[in-house]
Amino acid sequence: MMVKPVIQFILGTDEQTIPDVRLTKSRDGTNGTATFSFEQPSVFDSSGELGDITGFYMIDEEGTIQSVDVSAKFVNGKPAKIEAKYIMRTPRDWDRFMRFMERYSNANGLEFIKK
Repeated sequence: MMVKPVIQFILGTDEQTIPDVRLTKSRDGTNGTATFSFEQPSVFDSSGELGDITGFYMIDEEGTIQSVDVSAKFVNGKPAKIEAKYIMRTPRDWDRFMRFMERYSNANGLEFIKK
């Protein structure tokens, strides 16, 4: 069954804002970190009716990858940005994450730029 890859902060509510994603990987390739930055995320528009942000969920046909490392940035007392981190502790975690990102990128027209 094909499931459109989505990111959610509140389960059941897809995030419409496309994030900036930065990846780091250890020299030996055993672990890494993905940092997602969402400028003016849509979850701020609907969190009043739907409840609080409960985590960071990446959902695709293989299942759900999740993290609770989520922080909001405020400007002049108003929510402006969400940053979420996902830490990959094993090569298997890295491979699973990369499969999700490939699907998510294809569905949202993203491209990878190596720096």
